[in-house]
Amino acid sequence: MFRSAALALLISASAVIGTPAFTNQTAKYTTRSCGTTISDEKLAVNEAHFLANYVPRPASLTNAAAAATVSVYFHVISKDSTAAGGNIPDSQIADQISVLKDDYASAGLSFVLAGTDRTVNSQWFNQVGPDSSLQTTMKRQLRKGGKADLNVYTVGFTSGSGEGLLGYSTFPSDYSGNPTDDGCVILFSSLPGGSTEGFNEGKTLTHEAGHWVGLYHTFQGGCSGSGDSVSDTPAEASPASGCPTGRDTCSSSGVDPIHNYMDYSEDSCMTEFTPGQATRLAGQLRTYRGISI
Repeated sequence: MFRSAALALLISASAVIGTPAFTNQTAKYTTRSCGTTISDEKLAVNEAHFLANYVPRPASLTNAAAAATVSVYFHVISKDSTAAGGNIPDSQIADQISVLKDDYASAGLSFVLAGTDRTVNSQWFNQVGPDSSLQTTMKRQLRKGGKADLNVYTVGFTSGSGEGLLGYSTFPSDYSGNPTDDGCVILFSSLPGGSTEGFNEGKTLTHEAGHWVGLYHTFQGGCSGSGDSVSDTPAEASPASGCPTGRDTCSSSGVDPIHNYMDYSEDSCMTEFTPGQATRLAGQLRTYRGISI
């Protein structure tokens, strides 16, 4: 199943990027907006490399010992010393780690906070975005750990290439080519108890960490046969918004997976990864991050 899905992706691949959708800088977002994107060409190359270098699950790894723990480094970027200015309290970070642990438990993956640092830099807070020189500088100065460690940067996304985003992430296969870029950048007010209505239960990091462990959006490829390289996530033509129960945009494979963490639904609507996603992320982690699961 894994090989056929990967080969299908080589034949037909599609990249999707989230469009910023917010009404003002007080973070009243109308839909999820993820800046994680991948070109058709790169996606095909990545899937071919994954297929050729796939690390199988060790026979010695029993189900009881299959769970793995990822160390998380939080880098809090703020424009000033206030919580409203991005200086989120430790309690919200602890709550976010708990959300990650709960959401990934079914996939056999856990998370532990390894450290938190705080930086007041209004330019980083406001203007950091995908592929910007500012985010490169920020990550080069702050990133900690190695390929098995998740680095999370919290910012404001008020202008520049990241304006209006909830977050973006790198993929596991990106690490070897640019180790310092590895990690997730998310909106500070998307953490549990944050001010971003509809997106303040911590699911933004769950979603972006999904990319970090090797998952694509559930709407990747639209209704085509390639999709997200996971066989048990029904295809959907476009991202979901809100929590549209019964939405069915592709005729072939069942209703849209609006409750999946890799769709664009509101936080309260997101409840699951599929067994197929758990299998894929485990393979990606073994192959690219040296994490046995």
